[in-house]
Amino acid sequence: MGKYFLPITVKEMSALGWEQPDVVLVSGDAYVDHASFGAAIIGRLLEREGLKVAILPQPNWQDDLRDFKKFGPPRLFFAITSGNMDSMVNHYTAQKRLRHDDAYTPGGKAGFRPDYATSVYCRIVKQLYPTVPVIIGGIEASMRRLSHYDYWSDSLKPSILIESGADLLIYGMAEKPVVQVAHALQEPHWQSIVRKIPQVSFYQKDISSYKQKEGVVVLHAYEQELQNKKYYGENFTVFERESNRLKAKILVQPYHCRPFSVVPLSEDGSTNMTDCGGIVVNPPFLPATEMEMDSWALYDNMMNAPHPKYDKRGTIPAFEMIKNSITVHRGCFGGCSFCTISAHQGKFIASRSMSSILDEAKHLSRRSYFKGHISDLGGPSANMYRMGGKDRQRCEVCSRASCLVPRLCPNLNIDHHPLVALYRSVLNIPGIKTVSIGSGIRYEMLLAENEEDNARYGLLSYLRQVVSHHVSGRLKVAPEHTCSPVLKIMRKPPFDAFKRFIPLFNRFSREAGKKQQLIPYFISAHPGCTREHMQALAKATRASHLLTEQVQTFTPTPMTYSTALYFLGYDPYTGEKIPVCRDKKEREQQHLCFFSKK
Repeated sequence: MGKYFLPITVKEMSALGWEQPDVVLVSGDAYVDHASFGAAIIGRLLEREGLKVAILPQPNWQDDLRDFKKFGPPRLFFAITSGNMDSMVNHYTAQKRLRHDDAYTPGGKAGFRPDYATSVYCRIVKQLYPTVPVIIGGIEASMRRLSHYDYWSDSLKPSILIESGADLLIYGMAEKPVVQVAHALQEPHWQSIVRKIPQVSFYQKDISSYKQKEGVVVLHAYEQELQNKKYYGENFTVFERESNRLKAKILVQPYHCRPFSVVPLSEDGSTNMTDCGGIVVNPPFLPATEMEMDSWALYDNMMNAPHPKYDKRGTIPAFEMIKNSITVHRGCFGGCSFCTISAHQGKFIASRSMSSILDEAKHLSRRSYFKGHISDLGGPSANMYRMGGKDRQRCEVCSRASCLVPRLCPNLNIDHHPLVALYRSVLNIPGIKTVSIGSGIRYEMLLAENEEDNARYGLLSYLRQVVSHHVSGRLKVAPEHTCSPVLKIMRKPPFDAFKRFIPLFNRFSREAGKKQQLIPYFISAHPGCTREHMQALAKATRASHLLTEQVQTFTPTPMTYSTALYFLGYDPYTGEKIPVCRDKKEREQQHLCFFSKK
């Protein structure tokens, strides 16, 4: 038979001749069979391994749970994700106001997933099918794999494995581990096998064997963190450093029981229990190779559209936004304090081959909805394709959060020539009229200190190519602030770097005969930022004639450096006190500094 959507109803499953699925994939998003949607990628990868995969998108968790029962128990496991976003970020604004829309739902309607969706779905499945293994993954699970500050409940929460009751957590980009986990679950003693797979996390009743093991870091117990924030701060620095290593260590965090309950500590902060279980986080796989990245580009196996079930409910805004874009790489070595990318996708760049990207562009050009305009060729940052350390051995001993700040790493290869060649090649494909670069550009990499570096890495030729051919009137960049003390905490370059970039952009726009604008992104109420800093920002942006349309209030999301600062009130690395804006009114007033008339 020809291509088809993965089944989301019993009728569709029966039409395929299945009596029982091998895997049921539960997602907080509507089902869009496209490579930008994690559930679709994982489903198709498992299908390629010969497994029967059914999708349960946005199941109703408030009725008699019939959605969760319709497929019955899968032969192997349930795979659960909140979707492409953390459900709390999806539901609430930075001021904790309930959003009235959801970009991952037909018609953009809100209310089709619960708060803390991964845990809610998991507990329901465990209640209905207690003997079926449950695997959780996606951004929500990934960034909550250890204890974490939760902004929405204003509390320090335990690992999501404790709250959800899941058997296993896959963190980060899951293509490689999920296939190995699926094979392991077909073995009689799967529990011992899956615990050896990289990039997974799990609860273990007895962690004593880890305490003497080489390559293991035992963190402070969660109960200690509850008693004193300093233990969380110390744990965070270990977690962040290991997240930024090419070869990380195993992390183990003790817990005293499961289901979770707090065990009292002695006055010195030590536990009264000598034996306890804990969360084990295995190191990640090494960054994906080019061959692996190409093998996971599944556009030719997909329908590249939302499931037809949604036709009468309206378009899915997230799909409309990305349906004409192509991902060329993953990972980011920028290391911004408030960003989750390095802890989820990794700091090291994994890129697809040019031939794979060109094949996808040709495939895109033949789709019925394509009108000739590719909206993006990029990744987390547009201009990091094929970049990385010149000497990999030096990368192996490095744990810097950013390869760009406070200064460009001398070991970093920032050659932009492959990107220029890629852009030009895509433009030569019949049916493709224009290509925009929608991903943010790291402008500081384009400011060469000398002409030799500029020529070697093709920096100005890249900027000229982008400005002349790939800007749809506006180019978005992210200076984030103007004040040096705040930028230092954000791990962003000084504002002077952005001011150096502005005349280059304007010059190349004039040479191309185009009137184009820079759209800078800014953040208010970030840790370290006061109202005086915001007033200085407003003054600086007016002086530079910059638009301040793309602005946001800082939202503390789990397991970022900025969130640790917000929770602790001091820098966990140095102990230095950091001003933190927690008052709702003060946060609103900082945000209003963007709008001088108000």
